Amino acid sequence: MEPADFKKWRKSLSLSQKEAAHVLGLKRRMIQYYEKGERDGEKVSIPRAVRLACYAITEGVGDYHGPHKKVQMMKKED
Repeated sequence: MEPADFKKWRKSLSLSQKEAAHVLGLKRRMIQYYEKGERDGEKVSIPRAVRLACYAITEGVGDYHGPHKKVQMMKKED
């Protein structure tokens, strides 16, 4: 996932940087680094776990407690 793809993912879900950080369990500053693709002039890669979490969130998964537990879906806001 490239920085532009990450930003496109966030915007496609109408999430602010703060909201994206919350649903991913990250600090807002990390969202900024991932979208910029660098931190203090050094290249920043988006970790596999974050990429997979982005996919799960896109699919509506809110949480996962293991293979024998029911997947918790995200609540839809009306």
